[in-house]
Amino acid sequence: MHDYIKERAVQIGRYLVEKRQTVRAVAKAFGVSKSTVHKDLTERLPEIDAELARQVKEILEYHKAIRHLRGGEATRNKYRRDGTEGV
Repeated sequence: MHDYIKERAVQIGRYLVEKRQTVRAVAKAFGVSKSTVHKDLTERLPEIDAELARQVKEILEYHKAIRHLRGGEATRNKYRRDGTEGV
C-alpha cells in the first residue's frame, strides 16, 4: 500500500472520530468517493492503526443503527418544504 493511501486513511479516520460525520460528509470533505472512504476505514485502517480503527468502527455502527431514522427525517423535511405534508 502506498504511503499516501495510508496517510489518507489515518486522516479520514481521525476526522471521522473528531467530527462524527457520515461517510458521505467525510467523502465530500476529502474530495473522494464514499466507496474510497468506506474502504479506507474498514479495510486499510485496521492494518495501520488498530485503536483508531476500533473508534471508527463504533461510529460507523452507530450511524448504521440510526440510518432508518435519518431517512425518515429527510423524507419528512422534503414534504414539509414542498408543502405537500399529509398527502
